[in-house]
Amino acid sequence: MTFTPKTPAFEKAIKDSRNLKAKPDNDELLELYSLFKQGSQDPPFAEAPKPGMFDLTGKAKYNAWKKCAEDDGVSAKDAQEKYVKKVNALKEKYGFEG
Repeated sequence: MTFTPKTPAFEKAIKDSRNLKAKPDNDELLELYSLFKQGSQDPPFAEAPKPGMFDLTGKAKYNAWKKCAEDDGVSAKDAQEKYVKKVNALKEKYGFEG
């Protein structure tokens, strides 16, 4: 897999996601997580360790990332673009302190 550098828009969206006025729901957080991990590729999904059997939160995150990376086949570049769009939608929904 080739390295995809983080775009300035992706970097800004990462910072903006930390300044929402309210916390997104769990499904929104899992979507953000999966897009962030796929967009940053650090590490690539194929090299990521699987969470332990009793790590339910870790399993949910891993499975969301797996769906994005393998099932949906989202590239790192596309994941960055989708992440930016998702953060912008969450800023509209929850408000933004920035």
